[in-house]
Amino acid sequence: MTPHTAPPGVADLPAAPYLVVLRRRVGQTLHYEPLLRNGHVLVASSLMTAAVGAFYWVLATSWYRPETVGRSYAVISAVTLLAGFGQLNLSDVLVRFVPSAGRHTRRLLLRSYAAAGLCAGLLAGAFLVLVPLIAPGLGFLRGPLVAPFFVAGTMGYALFIVQDGALTGVRRAHWVLGENAVFAVVKVLVLTLAAGWAVSSGILLSWAGALAVSLLVANYVLLRRAVPAHERAHADGRMPPRLLGYAATDYGGALFRLSAYNIVPLIVLDTLGGARNAYFSLSWVIAYTLYLATYNMGSSLLVEAAHDPARISELGRRVLRHTGPPLAAAVLALVVIAPWLLSVFGAEYADQATGVLRLLALSALPNLLLNVAIDVARARRRLAWAVALQAALCALVLGLTVRLIPPFGITGVGAAWLLAECALALPLLITLPRWLPSPARSPR
Repeated sequence: MTPHTAPPGVADLPAAPYLVVLRRRVGQTLHYEPLLRNGHVLVASSLMTAAVGAFYWVLATSWYRPETVGRSYAVISAVTLLAGFGQLNLSDVLVRFVPSAGRHTRRLLLRSYAAAGLCAGLLAGAFLVLVPLIAPGLGFLRGPLVAPFFVAGTMGYALFIVQDGALTGVRRAHWVLGENAVFAVVKVLVLTLAAGWAVSSGILLSWAGALAVSLLVANYVLLRRAVPAHERAHADGRMPPRLLGYAATDYGGALFRLSAYNIVPLIVLDTLGGARNAYFSLSWVIAYTLYLATYNMGSSLLVEAAHDPARISELGRRVLRHTGPPLAAAVLALVVIAPWLLSVFGAEYADQATGVLRLLALSALPNLLLNVAIDVARARRRLAWAVALQAALCALVLGLTVRLIPPFGITGVGAAWLLAECALALPLLITLPRWLPSPARSPR
């Protein structure tokens, strides 16, 4: 067959019907395995966000001093932490229960929005009161003009997290990709305008503007299209039993994980200053993409396990087999190219942050096993085990960070993450046949 020649018979078809057939075949292929389809879309969303985010931080580090970048990232970390606490882990609750909620889906979603927004706002207000004690470097947030925006931004980000869970639960993961694309593009555009107008708070303004736009777009799709379609398709669904008990216990585990992720930048800021926090924060943003890939596959696992609980072991092992090799390849690539990648942000970033980025990348491998263990426990409603794993991760990461920063600087933070993940993953690997038996065997 010569180049650019259509397969036999295809050349005789009109272009439009051929495209329809091709689209139908692709759709059938993707529909064959919802676990991988939804997981891939969520991973693609993370990769797209990371790519545009990297471009965003290249611009930010080019236009703003390291001290400003580090301080702005600390604010974003505080918002993420408070919103994560404030959303009460309802995002994961929706992933777990929306598939079977049926006609109660809209009511469940709106109640989740109300609870998450209120709680996040209260936490943001309490944080501002305590800033002089817990994060003195962020004292400027208490200003009369800045404080209301900080509270509103925290509430908005809590809703942003919850809506991702709802979209995933109704099997509209492609709209998670869409909303993240909107967020990333608007963020870059606003940053460009702010820098052109010499606005010193351009980084924070760009996040706030992108958040507002993406919330409007995603909730139009969610409430006008996705939820009604899901309610019609699952009209026999019912409100999940013992939802409050599940949510409260699962929330305890989420608090530990969020603390591990978001308190570390505040520790670095207060211990080593804004510039060092900028070097660490950029490394964490890059390496966290690997963590998100694992988290997203776990979300898809929860959705499919809710539809068919008998397949939990099969789904868990499939996630490990399917995600492990590409994740290992990505980790190896990141370890090799770390100095060149960081040099895009500036020579000082490559000089100061190569070591911590490599260690954080390596920690993503044991994190895969830990995340699957947590999600399998949550799918089986063995929440005590899931909470214990997340509590252990938080204690190890924060404790090791405090101990290793004085002798090793930000490289010690990367070592803390790697040591903590390995300490938890090794026992899980040894006991894998017990907590994730092969589908032919029943759990002990």
